[in-house]
Amino acid sequence: MSNHTALQTFGRSGNPALSDATFSNEAQNARSQVQDLGLMTLEGTVNKTGILLLLVMISASYSWNLFFRSGDASGVMPLMMVGGIGGFIIALVTIFKKHWAGKTAPIYALLEGLFLGGISAIYEAQFQGIVIQAIGLTLGTLASLLFLYKTGIVRPTENFRLMVVSATMGICLLYFVSMVMSMFGSGIGFIHSNGIIGIGFSLFVVAIAALNLVLDFDFIELGAEQGAPKYMEWFGAFSLMVTLIWLYLEMLRLLAKLRSR
Repeated sequence: MSNHTALQTFGRSGNPALSDATFSNEAQNARSQVQDLGLMTLEGTVNKTGILLLLVMISASYSWNLFFRSGDASGVMPLMMVGGIGGFIIALVTIFKKHWAGKTAPIYALLEGLFLGGISAIYEAQFQGIVIQAIGLTLGTLASLLFLYKTGIVRPTENFRLMVVSATMGICLLYFVSMVMSMFGSGIGFIHSNGIIGIGFSLFVVAIAALNLVLDFDFIELGAEQGAPKYMEWFGAFSLMVTLIWLYLEMLRLLAKLRSR
């Protein structure tokens, strides 16, 4: 399979919520079915991203406070499991039923907030101040890459996309193998190690997660240009949230490794 064919197979974005035909197919459906509902805009997508961030913060504050009231991780673990597993299921539903995104994306944000609030509280109990650092770095990375993208300094060329998509798929495969190995009492040591190799790996993953934001920006802009239906604003916001949540979790992991040395 050639590089170009491989890129078409996986899509232009490493984000599994997005593929080459996502917006063009939805735009075609929109012209025949939802002319009266309006079309996707950048402003609308930004507004809906803000709504999803707010929902994440609301549910995260609940599980965060629940942990610190008891100081016991077991008390918040059921909520984290519901949030993590439920969020994954809703994400799959959203990917395959894009026109449901107006309903499923807010549910996804609330569920992921439960998971993020719990895991953040556990990290914070071990390393005071780590959460605000991770949030700051995540938002700073988002703002920086958006600036670089809008000014044309960073543009998602075909080679750029191929590199990011390939690296993202490789990371996902590595994490999956590690998860399966952990079920048998083993694992891939450097993923969790705070040594030089472990920190280097985390830096690499953070970089790839950040570069996925550039591909997400490109897809959202493409959707607005191609006249995708209005509900794709929710889908675009959902897709961006998937990458932001991944980036935040990797920031937490990296900071924890650095703080534990």
